[in-house]
Amino acid sequence: QVQLVESGGGLVQAGGSLRISCAASGRTFSRYIMGWFRQAPGKEREFVCAISQSGGKVVYADSVKGRFTISRDNAKNTVYLQMNSLKFEDTAVYFCAADLQVGVATESPLLWDYWGQGTQVTVSS
Repeated sequence: QVQLVESGGGLVQAGGSLRISCAASGRTFSRYIMGWFRQAPGKEREFVCAISQSGGKVVYADSVKGRFTISRDNAKNTVYLQMNSLKFEDTAVYFCAADLQVGVATESPLLWDYWGQGTQVTVSS
């Protein structure tokens, strides 16, 4: 199993940038595909992006493509989400997810096994 803890959320103005992190426990972090999801009030949890075990393959939702960058540091058991050109509609709780078997492009949150508690990102317009 793996435990995930997100950090780095906060309040930012539209057009600004923010980097959030997800630290994972355990010695097998490099075996997990890692993803970021988000959930706005009254909406379903939606896929943001994901990265393969080695970091060689990444997939982004169309809504964040070109603005967000996912990366990972397997030596630090951490995955990052760099968010640039933030928009009001990016406001949500951001969740880190991990799984051993899903494809990198797996958008359904039901198919991911492990989740963090979430970190709030608020973009003021």
